Amino acid sequence: MDRRTERSVAPGAERTERADAQRNREAVLAAADALFAASSSPHSVSMDDIAAAAGVGKGTLFRRFGDRAGLIAAVITSRLEPLRRTVREVQEATGCAPRQRVLSLLDTSLTFKIENRNLMAAAEDAGLSSPYQAEHYGWWHETLRAALDRVPGVHDPDFTAHALLATIRADLVAHLIDEQKMSPEDLRSALAAHVGNVLGG
Repeated sequence: MDRRTERSVAPGAERTERADAQRNREAVLAAADALFAASSSPHSVSMDDIAAAAGVGKGTLFRRFGDRAGLIAAVITSRLEPLRRTVREVQEATGCAPRQRVLSLLDTSLTFKIENRNLMAAAEDAGLSSPYQAEHYGWWHETLRAALDRVPGVHDPDFTAHALLATIRADLVAHLIDEQKMSPEDLRSALAAHVGNVLGG
């Protein structure tokens, strides 16, 4: 084949391949998200189930996401943007006292953990986030640390941010709600009281 012909065909083929790959990725994430949300635990959803619901071959899942843990991580990432928007709204709110801003940020994170506790607990169980290796943990820690910097009397904002985030680990949230039968409202109230005890004022 003439080199000019090769060059004229290849870019179009590459664009088609990229578009197909993007559609497959979106289909897999949508299918996984729906199946995980409908199940009592993400562990009960098989890769075969996800592939069938997405209309792709099982091999596509492993090529795109590596393994089950990678797929769970990708679904979590796809859910984070609405959370990030809420966090930005909290950060940009005017007239919000520093302590209230810290509580609002933690309450936002806790609400996300409550709504996604099975998925988040599965991620921690798979060692995805330890939880400290996850990209979103670093973002959360820095966001909270910056808010704590503005609270009078906080001696070590960096450590305090870690300690407060530990109180809303997904496995703890799942245990308190699913095993101890604590209501989401009571859990949020308990967190607010704890934050008050830690920060004072």
